Amino acid sequence: MNQPTRRRILAQATGLAAAVALPRLGLAQAWPAKPVTMIAPYPAGGGVDAVARLIAERLGPRIGQAINIDNKPGAGATLGATALSRSAPDGYTLMLGSIVDYAIAPHVHKSLPFDMARDLLPVVECGFGTVALIVNADVPAKTLKELIALAKSKPGHLSYASSGMGGLQHLNAEMFKQMAGVDLVHVPYKGTAQLLPDLIAGRVPMAIDSIPAHLPHIRSGKTRALAVASRTRSGTLPDVPTMAEAGLPGYETATNYTLFTPAKTPADIVALLNRETNAVLKMPEVVDKLTSLGIVVVGGSSDQAAARVPQEVERWAGVIKRGNLQLS
Repeated sequence: MNQPTRRRILAQATGLAAAVALPRLGLAQAWPAKPVTMIAPYPAGGGVDAVARLIAERLGPRIGQAINIDNKPGAGATLGATALSRSAPDGYTLMLGSIVDYAIAPHVHKSLPFDMARDLLPVVECGFGTVALIVNADVPAKTLKELIALAKSKPGHLSYASSGMGGLQHLNAEMFKQMAGVDLVHVPYKGTAQLLPDLIAGRVPMAIDSIPAHLPHIRSGKTRALAVASRTRSGTLPDVPTMAEAGLPGYETATNYTLFTPAKTPADIVALLNRETNAVLKMPEVVDKLTSLGIVVVGGSSDQAAARVPQEVERWAGVIKRGNLQLS
C-alpha cells in the first residue's frame, strides 16, 4: 500500500470514529435539558427523604436543572426501586436509596420485579447513617442490659416498630434478637414518619432505626437512645454508648444512602452525576447538615459503591438464615 493511500484510509477511519463519538459527546453536553426526578423510596419526613432533598437542592444548580423529589414508599423500599428500574436510562430519573435494602430484598419478595445488580446502577455512596436502639420514655429499662433483661423476663411481650417486613429496620431487630437471645414482636409500618407517633405515644415501645427523624424527640425526652450501632460513638449523640460498650459486642449496622440511576444509563451522564454529587458532598454546609443528622459522608467512585453490593448480600442472607426467617 503506497503512502498516500494509507494516509487516506487513516483519515477516513479517524473521521468515522469521530462521527460515532459525536452522539455520546453531544448527550453529555445536552443533558439535562429538562427537570430531573429523584425518587425517595420512603415517605416524606424520614431520614432518606431529608437526605434526598438536601442533595437535590445542591445538585440541581450544578447540573443546571431542578431536581424534584418523588416519594414512593412501601414494600421495604422496593416500590421506589421498581419504578427506577422501569424508567428510561436517560439520566432523568434518579433514586436515593440503600444498597442494604436491595441486598435484603431478594430474600423477602418471591417475585421481585427488579434485580439490583442487573437493573440499578450505583452512582455514588453519599453516606452512612447512625442507627440507634430507641425506646419510648416510659419503658422502665434505662440501659441496654436492662432492656435485654426485661425482654427475657417477658418473652413475646415487647414489640418493636420497623419500616416494613424485610426492610433494614426489621433485619436490624432480627439481628438484635439473635445476638441478645430475646423474643420480640414485629410491628411493621411504611416508614419512620409513620412509626414515630406510635413510638412517642408508647403504643410500640422500641425501634432500631437511623436517628435523623428521631433526634428532636430524643432531645425533648419523649424517647431515649439506649445505644448506637456504630463501631464508635456518634458525635451527634456523644453520651450514648455503642452496642459493644452497652453490653452487646459485635452488633454493628448502619443505614446507607446511595444515589442510583437505571442500568444502561450512558457512562458520560453517570460520570457527570458522580463528579457533581461528590462536589456537593464536600460542601461545608452539606457536611455540617449530614453530620448533625448522624450521617458520615462517604463519596467516591461508582465502582466503590458497586463493590459493597456482594458484601451486603452475604451479610444479611446470614441473618435471615440463622433466624430461619420466612420473609417471602
